[in-house]
Amino acid sequence: MRILIDANIIIYSAHKDKESLRKWLQKQSLSISSINQLEVLGYHKITKEEIVLSKNFFSLCQIISITQTIIEEAIKFRQEKSMSLGDSIVAASAKENNLPIATANIKDFEHI
Repeated sequence: MRILIDANIIIYSAHKDKESLRKWLQKQSLSISSINQLEVLGYHKITKEEIVLSKNFFSLCQIISITQTIIEEAIKFRQEKSMSLGDSIVAASAKENNLPIATANIKDFEHI
């Protein structure tokens, strides 16, 4: 089953002590929203090693581009659920593509 992963899962998977998370991810069919690339690679504390690891990781994922339909759904999430910009785009991407979301911040998405 394909799943959409949130940026925090990508970031945590780069930590040396998250071997079990990496093994779990290797068994999944992964998608990410293009906003996740921006969130991960744009993180101000990201190291050069983490950039390389993240880019390699992205190459293994289906990347969901932000379409007008996703934008319109994200606007609804922001207005109705007071979601952050990134979370609203991830949620709208998941909804548009009928994908479950894997995240470390379950409360950010529990009301969608």
